[in-house]
Amino acid sequence: MRTPITFPIPENSPIKQQLLQWGQQFVDCCWLDSNEHPDPYGNFEAILAVGTQSRLVAQDRLGFKAFENYRNRENDWIFGYLSYDLKNGLENLESENRDHMEFPALYFFRPEKVILLEKDKLVFQYPEAMAAEAQHDYEAICGLQLSTQIKNHSPIDIKAGMSKEAYLAKCQQLLEHIHRGDVYEINFCQEFYASKTKIDPLALFTEMNTRLQPPFATFLKMGDRYVLSASPERFLNRKGNTLISQPIKGTAKRHFDDPVQDERAKVELENSEKERAENIMIVDLVRNDLSKVATKGSVKVPELCRVYPYEQVHQMVSTVSAKIPSQSSPIALIKAAFPMGSMTGAPKISAMELIERYETHKRGVYSGSVGYIDPQGDFDFNVIIRTLLYDKKSKKVSLSVGSALTALARPEAEYDECLLKAQALIQLLEATD
Repeated sequence: MRTPITFPIPENSPIKQQLLQWGQQFVDCCWLDSNEHPDPYGNFEAILAVGTQSRLVAQDRLGFKAFENYRNRENDWIFGYLSYDLKNGLENLESENRDHMEFPALYFFRPEKVILLEKDKLVFQYPEAMAAEAQHDYEAICGLQLSTQIKNHSPIDIKAGMSKEAYLAKCQQLLEHIHRGDVYEINFCQEFYASKTKIDPLALFTEMNTRLQPPFATFLKMGDRYVLSASPERFLNRKGNTLISQPIKGTAKRHFDDPVQDERAKVELENSEKERAENIMIVDLVRNDLSKVATKGSVKVPELCRVYPYEQVHQMVSTVSAKIPSQSSPIALIKAAFPMGSMTGAPKISAMELIERYETHKRGVYSGSVGYIDPQGDFDFNVIIRTLLYDKKSKKVSLSVGSALTALARPEAEYDECLLKAQALIQLLEATD
């Protein structure tokens, strides 16, 4: 049992930075931040989970079974990620490509301390045996002097996982599969990586979050491994008997120095036949996934192809909802829709087979999902995109980007879209030299 204890947020306090800096003392630390984006489906502005009562680390084939057993046993808050390669335990699939990062396929921990940020208050959810520590922790957090000194960074030599020529050739081959009817849409990704790097994960995430202000930001520390995410996309949210998925497909560059051109880019995206086709194909796939666990006839699309402005790009977002039986297992709900259609394509299994054949790296954590499940079985998970993976011990860093190919795709334009998505993160890395 956990005892909720509420404290006020001091006026003009940099409480988010204080919470995250305080959380660094723990081996396991997860920070989820909505950056105050309007969200009818979110439960709080931000949440911090720290300390470790238990931990689950699993490989792909047994991942979901272990996840189900772990959640049933703990029946408490749990935080962590699901890697893309858990698909291998759901279907007859493999992941044989190179893996620079070698993160586990699944990582979750049951935290000692959970702190929710809700507008003007902090809600400490501590086990009853630790409830007396809440006042001390609150005072320590609010009294924390923020560190302004950034640790030294080493020069970062970022390499592309495939050349532009190879990317264009593979795009053309995938288009031939589409024209033959093997798939209708496929999400094709490439990796950028660096070795022998030394970065300050907290400083890098803080700068990333400040610049990009994403609605599903994540700082996940697992000992020496870090997931630093500026994701704009929700994979799956469960609140009571309602299930929500919000796939993104469709991207256009922002033009902050020219409001007229910026609005034109937004309108062009809204009216793009190609981008709408990409989005609608994935909406249909998500509707099918949710129908596996939904009450009959309850799957709806309350929002179709709406364009939202983010800090770097305009994105086309749809919302798919479903009603579910109240006793539905949270793991079964996640499993039914995993991996998310926006990161695979349609039909899903055929797309995943082609992804393994034409991509040159193992996706791992990228295009998986990070989030939490609460004691009532409600949950919220993002899509791991716009994300840096860092291993302090091996000194490796990786980021991947992708775009959706349909029959209307032009390889050069898809390559440019990938670079646009990678640009902000690469600039952040290079700025640390």
